[in-house]
Amino acid sequence: MIIQTPNKRRENMRTIPTLDALQRAEVQAAASPHRFPDGGQYRVEIPSVEGPDTAALVLNVADELGVPIHRLSQGSGVTMLTDSEIREYVTIGAERHVEICLFVGPRAPWDGYSAAALTPDGTNVGWRHVGLRSLRAALDDVRRATSLGIRSILIADEGLAALIQVDKENGTLPKDLVVKASALLGIANPIGAALLAELGADSLNVAADTPIGDLAAFRAATSAYLDLYIEAPDGLGGFMRYHDLGDIVRVASPVYTKFGLRNAAGIYPAGAHLQQLVHASATARVRRARLGLDHLMRQYPDAVMSPLGVDRRGIPVQQ
Repeated sequence: MIIQTPNKRRENMRTIPTLDALQRAEVQAAASPHRFPDGGQYRVEIPSVEGPDTAALVLNVADELGVPIHRLSQGSGVTMLTDSEIREYVTIGAERHVEICLFVGPRAPWDGYSAAALTPDGTNVGWRHVGLRSLRAALDDVRRATSLGIRSILIADEGLAALIQVDKENGTLPKDLVVKASALLGIANPIGAALLAELGADSLNVAADTPIGDLAAFRAATSAYLDLYIEAPDGLGGFMRYHDLGDIVRVASPVYTKFGLRNAAGIYPAGAHLQQLVHASATARVRRARLGLDHLMRQYPDAVMSPLGVDRRGIPVQQ
C-alpha cells in the first residue's frame, strides 16, 4: 500500500504557480523567454494526416508550397493501423526528419464502455478511457506503436499519461517518447496544464480560442510545449487565429502552430472509403499553413522557426 502523506502532497505542489503570479503574467503578456531545444520559438504541425499515403502527399505538397513541417499528427488511432502501415509512417518520418504523432485508438465515444459519453451531459468525458479495459487497450496501442519505431503519441486521458510515465521510468517505453495531450482533453486553465505536465505530458494542445493574455499565463505555468490550432476544425469551434499569429508565437514560445481546417467534413476513423476527402483536406491544410507562415512573417519578422531535423525527439526510429 502506498500512502500519500500531506508532506509529499505539498512537495508535488511546489512547482504549481500561484494564481496571483498567473494573473500578473496574463496582464503583462510578456514575450516568452523559453525556446525549443534547437533554439526555435515555433514549429509547424499538420493534423489529421490519416495513413502513410497521406503523410507522403502532405510532404510533397509542402515541398511545392515551401512549407517546413515539423510534426504530422494522426487522429484515427493506432488501433486502426496495421503494423505495415505504422512501419511506413516510421520510414517517412525518419527519412524526412519529421515527427510522426499517432493517436491511441480507444476512446469513450467509440469503444462502447461509456454510454454516458454519448449523452448531452456526458460529453465532458471527451475521448478518455472509461474503465480498465479501455485504458489497457490504449496502453497496448502505445507499446505496439513504439515497438515499431514511433516516438510520439497523442493521448486524451490523464490516467494514460500517468501510466505512460511509469512505463518510461521502468524502461518498458522509450524515455525519449513524446507525449502530446490532445485538445480533446479539455485543458481549461494554466493550473490544469501544469498538473498535466507533471504527469508527463510534453506537449499540451490548449483551446484554439485561448486569448493572448491567457496564453502568457499558460506559458508562465509550465515549460511544456504548447500546441494551438491557428485554424480549428468545426468540432473544436472553427476558430481562425491568423491575425494573432505574431503574438501567439511571441508569448507562447515554444509553440506548435497547428493548421486544421474549418468547414470540412469529419474523417475519423479514416479509411479507403474516405480517401479522396482525406487527401483533399490534407492538401488544404498545407495551404493553410503557407497562409499562416506568410501572416507570421508580416506580423513578427524576427520570429525564429525551429530548424528541421536538429531536435530528434519525436522523430521515428527505423527498427
